Amino acid sequence: MNSIAARAGLVRAAVEKGLEPVPSPCISVCRMDAATGWCEGCWRTLDEIAHWSSMDDPQRLVVWARVEQRIHDTETHRP
Repeated sequence: MNSIAARAGLVRAAVEKGLEPVPSPCISVCRMDAATGWCEGCWRTLDEIAHWSSMDDPQRLVVWARVEQRIHDTETHRP
């Protein structure tokens, strides 16, 4: 399993239990994939990255869910 995908599950569980605010998915591997438009490190779009600091926790959880889905879709559709 992708480490960011594993982290997404841990973040969701911690937030649901009220243990922490929603952290950024950034892992300091900041390279945009031209084909997908996603950061190769955190799987976010430039728009998601740019707006992260102004998002509230529910919006951040939506981004985390998108990240999880992108990883899942990519791993599921590998040849």
